[in-house]
Formats: sequence, structure tokens, C-alpha cells
Amino acid sequence: MLDDAQIEKLLTQAGKLTAAQIKTARAYATENKISLRDAIVKQELMSDEDIGLIESTAFKTPFIVLTKLSIPTDVINIIPEHVAQKQQAVAFERTEKEVKVALADVSNKNIVKVVSKKTGLPVTVYYATLQDIKNVVVMYRQDLQKKFERLLHEGLGSKAQTTETTDPPIEKIVNLLISSAYEEKASDIHIEPKEGESLVRFRVDGILYDTLSFPLQLHDRIVTRIKVLSNLRTDEHLNAQDGKMQMALKEENLNLRVSILPIVDGEKIVMRLLSSKSRSYSLTDLGMNEKDLDKLTRAFNKPNGMILSTGPTGSGKTTSIYAIIKVINSRDRNITTVEDPVEYKVEGANQVQVNMKTNLTFANGLRSILRQDPDYIFVGEIRDNETAGIAVNAALTGHLVFSTLHTNDAASAIPRLIDMKVEPFLVASTVNVVVGQRLVRKICTDCRYAYSVSKDELLKNLSSEDISESLGDKKEVQFYQGKGCPHCHFSGYRGRIGIFEVFEITKEIRKLVSQKQDADIILAAAKKEGMTTMLADGLEKVSKGLTTMEEVLRATKVESG
Repeated sequence: MLDDAQIEKLLTQAGKLTAAQIKTARAYATENKISLRDAIVKQELMSDEDIGLIESTAFKTPFIVLTKLSIPTDVINIIPEHVAQKQQAVAFERTEKEVKVALADVSNKNIVKVVSKKTGLPVTVYYATLQDIKNVVVMYRQDLQKKFERLLHEGLGSKAQTTETTDPPIEKIVNLLISSAYEEKASDIHIEPKEGESLVRFRVDGILYDTLSFPLQLHDRIVTRIKVLSNLRTDEHLNAQDGKMQMALKEENLNLRVSILPIVDGEKIVMRLLSSKSRSYSLTDLGMNEKDLDKLTRAFNKPNGMILSTGPTGSGKTTSIYAIIKVINSRDRNITTVEDPVEYKVEGANQVQVNMKTNLTFANGLRSILRQDPDYIFVGEIRDNETAGIAVNAALTGHLVFSTLHTNDAASAIPRLIDMKVEPFLVASTVNVVVGQRLVRKICTDCRYAYSVSKDELLKNLSSEDISESLGDKKEVQFYQGKGCPHCHFSGYRGRIGIFEVFEITKEIRKLVSQKQDADIILAAAKKEGMTTMLADGLEKVSKGLTTMEEVLRATKVESG
């Protein structure tokens, strides 16, 4: 494996990156505590494959891209899954004369000896990037339904069916559901009792997928196990209950938020996976472009004022605020938050949990925070007039306040605050910037392909102004989509990215706000001053092959609810 200095030297000598690009990548790597190589890939200066090709030349080892191969099951299983993960090695071809093995560390002689001894054949070593090997390791994963049935069979011994007297391994079943959801990067697990069976669904990239079904007689025992882990009442079946639990996984101690709701067929469980990794992104990782990032950086470098993040539930508002807090967080600043619920622990911040039973509301919590000598305040959500008024006064008295609002776009946040009885002149003088955002699914890079679309076709969904502004005046434009492959569950998508509009409160906008102008006039003025709308930002990401037109239209044409 090459260290940062070696990678920098290698890519510079190959003439692939300029000194300025290396400097940018190095700064990004330092800020995000990642390797220079990962920073170069994340910033899309070079692809993982292109770097791998150059590395293989330095290693004097042939290069292979495993994700482009169809590896037979019997060949990949020459190296068991747990060994493949630990040794970063995959067997990808076997003939009568040799076994071909891809290694992320080509100096790893031990695994070569093991494979040679096991097969009785000589081993030819190829170099594959670590990310490529990680992507291929998913091929080892068995279908969850098969894993579940095998686990059930092991627990029941020779008995063919689950009955009231059998003792299935409930603890292992619950662990399997949670660990599988984590591996699939699911945000939620739904366990739903139906007539005759229970259904498990995972929400991945915002979409719910049927994942597993199991006999209904197991349902109550699984519910009881989850209640015990979440410190909930096991004898209560007719009321909704909410709790939290934690599970120790290999990668991290995973926190889960648990909601139990009695429905017609029994108790339904929804578990939200609160992975610390999903809050460790920077704004660049989330998809914010350089121009918008500059506007936002100016806003959070001011000593006071308000920064608002807007969008519907599940649009990534809180993740964006956490990304800002990550940048400004330091030992010489007092960051205090009031949230409902506190889902992620921020090191160094003082986080307050809203509790309606003790009357610790957003408004009351915010009042108390102001007596705690804060520099920065994060209010989870401005829901009512009282909270809005206190937040604005806090921003006026030398604090930088962050919060979220449920509005359809960034410009609508201004009239919304005014509707909450905040005087227009106070809104104009306190709000620094409003970030509107949505999440769209990213095209799977393993099965992405290009195709052409005519301008006439685009006019069915977009105005000619939107098309020329974002995509130019060509008669045909090149778009991308995913064919569907095992890596993306044949959906064509893997992962999500944000589309943003960053609405900066300039001198001209302040004047319009003070005059109580409506959102359309304010939005038109912002666009005239160069604001990129969410639709334009989305179309730019479509043209770069990051997402599809369908995703952008779905995200930006949602009606207000």
C-alpha cells in the first residue's frame, strides 16, 4: 500500500494532476481525516480505477477490475468471506493450471500460500484497488431470506416447522436483521405483521424494499426481544411506545430509534438506524457546489445571525447542519443544541433533548440555552411562533443560530417566519442565508451507461429557459442511467446526493423582505442575483452523470404538504 507522499509523487510524475489539484485534495484529506488517495477520488479529480492502473504499474503487477467480471460462486468461495475481508483478497479465476487472485496489498505472501495449498495450484497475483475488492465482497452475501431460514433450521434442529413449543434463536434473528440492514446501508427497518406472515422491509436510499418474510408466530417473540433491548414495556400491546437501543457491530456501536405501533394485525415495529457514519459527511460530500459553498461559508463565519435549512421530512436538513457544525466546532466555542430527538452525539457540543412531559419544549430549551453563554445555537426545528421569536432575538443579540423549517423552497422560509409573527425588519436583519435542499438517488457507477435525449423530449417536462440555462442549446444532450446490477439490487441507483439552492440575504433582498413582498418576487430577485435553484443544480448533476432526470423531477416537483 502506498502512503500519501508516494501517491502524490506517483500521480505527479504520471502528469495526471496539477500542483493546484494536489494542494486542494491534500487540504480536503486533512479536513476530513482521510487519505490523499480517497480525497482525490471523492473530489472526482481521478477515478479509483484510473489511480489503480497507475499503482499497478508501480507495483509491476497486472491490474484487474473485479466489478467488471462475472466470478463463479465456486471460484470466489476459494477464499472465504471473512478471510477475503481481512486479507483484502479475492479469487476470481481458476483453470487447470492456475488460480488468479486479486490483492489490495500485492506483498501479502501469506494468502498466496494458503490459496496455493488449498487448491494445489500455483497462484498468479493481480492488483485490485481496496474499494474494488470491498464492492466485490458483497457477492459473498447470501440472500437474507436464505440466511434467516438456515438460522431458523439450526435453532429448530430436526423439526420441520415452527410451532408454539419450538425455541427459535430470536436473539440471533434480531441481530441478523439489524446487521443486514446496516450492511445494505438501510436507514430504517420495518417489521409488519400481516395475515399469516410477518414482512420485513428495508428503506434504502429513500425507497422501501420487501426483504424478508417469516412465520407470524415468530412475530410476537421478535417484538418482545426488541422491547427488552429498548427498555420498553413487554406487557403493553395496545399503546404506541418509543425507545432506543444500541447494538455492537464490527464497524461501530450502532444506535437505533425504535417505534412500536399497534395495528390491526398486531404490533408494527420501525427501527431507525442512527449510524454515526451517515453524519460524518462534509458539505462537498453531500453535493454542494463551490459557488453555494462559498455563500454558506461566508454566512457561518459571521459572528451572529441565522442560518436556516429548509425542505420536507427526510431531505437531509439536519445532516447539512451537522456538516456545518463539524466545520465550526472547536474547543474555544460553546455549541449548544436543543433537538427532538438528539440522534447523533457531537463531540464537544452540549445537546439538550426536548421532553414534552417535563415541559422542556424547543422554546423553553432555547430560553435556558441563552443563559448558558453559547456562541452557536442549533434549534432542531422552528415549529411555532414562540420558538421563532426567541431564535430571532438570540440571533440579534450576538449569537449564530442554526435551525430547520418545513418549507417547499428556500425563498418561502422568509414569509413563513413572518407568518410566525416575526416582524419583517427583524427577519431581514437576522437571517444570513437559507439553504433549500432535496435528496436524489445517485446512479450506480457499476452499471451506468450513457444515452441521448432530444431537446423536444426535454420540453415535455422543462421550460426552454431551464433547458438552455442548465444544459445549453444543443439539439441533443447526453444523460446517464443505471441498467441494474447486483451492487444496486438491480435498481440502477446506489447512494444519495443532495441538490441545493443557497439563498443569500443580500441588501436588495433585505429591502424586499422589509416591504413584505411575497416569496415569488423574492425568489425572482434572488435568481436575478445569481442564485442557482434546486432544479438547476439537479440538472447540472444530471449532465455530470450523477443522477437521472426522473430523480430530479421527482424531488423538485413535490407539492407542498
